[in-house]
Amino acid sequence: MASSHPVLSAVLHRLHSLATTFLLYLLSLGPLPRHVGFVMDGNRRYARGRGKRVAEGHSDGFQSLRRTLEVCLKLNIRAVTIYAFAIDNFSRSPDEVEALMSLARTRLLELCQHGDLLQKYGVKLRFVGRVEMLPPEVRDAVERMEQVTAGHKRGVLNVACPYASRDEIAMAVRHTVEDVYDGRASSEDITSRRIFNNLETCRAVVSLGDLPPDPRLELEGGKLDILVRTSNVKRLSDFMMWQASEDTQLHFVRTMWPEFGLSDLLPILLGWQQKMWLRGIGC
Repeated sequence: MASSHPVLSAVLHRLHSLATTFLLYLLSLGPLPRHVGFVMDGNRRYARGRGKRVAEGHSDGFQSLRRTLEVCLKLNIRAVTIYAFAIDNFSRSPDEVEALMSLARTRLLELCQHGDLLQKYGVKLRFVGRVEMLPPEVRDAVERMEQVTAGHKRGVLNVACPYASRDEIAMAVRHTVEDVYDGRASSEDITSRRIFNNLETCRAVVSLGDLPPDPRLELEGGKLDILVRTSNVKRLSDFMMWQASEDTQLHFVRTMWPEFGLSDLLPILLGWQQKMWLRGIGC
């Protein structure tokens, strides 16, 4: 009887894979968001609740990122932005900050390697935020990752690290004023749209050539269709506050980020599709 367990496990795994593929196919038949943001919250509480080290919680959280990102890429969701590290997170313990920096350097490099997710789906990786605040070895890794994926044109993964929305808005205002001083624009060109388009996350969401053109990405830059925050915390925590201020569908889910998966993402995407269908028939 014991010898049948590996066979049974393989069969169940295959059935799960087929069911997942079928669900994603059904989803792909309807409208899908173009830009989704994730606040990956709950790694520390997940670890402490299971007697693990905090670093292990962050490592498990990376595996959740990989699973979630692959679902989004299979569905041709063109732009995904993740809140990887807030500027305020530098105030955490040195050991935790060092573990997070090491994780960002090693695991994100894995995603960029030949044959891994970003190459497989043709996705460009971009770091947004105050990259100059990162340790030198992490900055070097960021430069390598962006260079390796620079030619990818089917999607973009924005890694907000270290990031704060208020800081991003302030920098966008500064860039807009500099445009006027340098003669690239007139004072009449200082509009909310121009400032919005100067947000770093908006400039990172580029026109992506290998899929049919999407005017929403070109005209509205980094506006979010869906923003998901895990661990049942109901606040934005200085993440993409302007980009999420209009028609963004906000979801605060109970699941801790390391446990987040298709069963959490599926109802979110179905809810967005329902909203689009109702809007299409004028409801």
